[in-house]
Amino acid sequence: MTEIKKEREAADIQERAYVIASQENKLSYRIKKNRASYVMLAPYFILFFFFTVLPVAMSIGLSFTYYDMLQMPSFVGWKNYIKLFLEDDIFMISLKNTLILAVITGPVSYLLCLLFAWIINEFRGWLRAFLTLIFYAPSICGNAYTIWTLILSGDRYGYLNGFLLRLGILDEAVQWTKTEKYVLPVLIIVQLWLSLGTGFLAFIAGLQTIDKSLYEAAALDGIKNRWQELWYVTLPSMKPQLMFGAVMQITSSFAICDVSIQLLGNPSVNYAGATVVTHLLDYGNVRFEMGYASAIATVLFLLMIGTNKLVQKLLRRVGE
Repeated sequence: MTEIKKEREAADIQERAYVIASQENKLSYRIKKNRASYVMLAPYFILFFFFTVLPVAMSIGLSFTYYDMLQMPSFVGWKNYIKLFLEDDIFMISLKNTLILAVITGPVSYLLCLLFAWIINEFRGWLRAFLTLIFYAPSICGNAYTIWTLILSGDRYGYLNGFLLRLGILDEAVQWTKTEKYVLPVLIIVQLWLSLGTGFLAFIAGLQTIDKSLYEAAALDGIKNRWQELWYVTLPSMKPQLMFGAVMQITSSFAICDVSIQLLGNPSVNYAGATVVTHLLDYGNVRFEMGYASAIATVLFLLMIGTNKLVQKLLRRVGE
């Protein structure tokens, strides 16, 4: 009888544990248990939902409609996407330009941000702060394009033309921003110059939070030089900053727009400097074809999401 009683008690305990576990797995229980955290999270979640999630969902919905902001949207199915990829030659040019810019400026600017942050972090005090300001300043200067307008001016008074003419490399002034073959290289150079932005600051912050004792432990484990320290200690210790920097650089490289408009005009010569965002602005802000503009925005959104997923997989292998 004693053994039967013990078995019943064990079964009752197991059943109660199962009931408690099933209750704890319910969303309502987790919300009630962590209600303080949800209350503190609520303001950000509400803003994020109304200003990010909802606009993205509405844009995707509008991409299947014809909408000119004067009449109610009318459903057209896949017509916008068919026109985008099969009939819109300018979009294909802008897509090609955007992918070239993203493939070149994205990884290069990311590596430059990491390299300069790593070097500057070796300095101390006011010198590190001064160097950080020098590298970060171009990304926050609203009139930074004025400098490049002066440098790339198409007359002989442009700094670049004047310098090359004085050296005898050129016989006559070159229209750097109006000659098709120079447009994309100019865009790449200026974008790289402007790319040391928020990601650069995130790397600086990440490098300063690394526990110095990790380097001592690594030295005992056989780490012999700074490059091994970088790969096996520094980078694995700042993976959150690496991910944040990657997202920022990917977003900026796919969303190149202001540089092209300010330096090359919109439209640029033979659309050589057109990007997906300039094409989007053309249909959204000039022609007010919001359904078609939403289709362009959706394609750009999917490109960014896919690239971010790929970069996340690559960054997980850091330090292996």
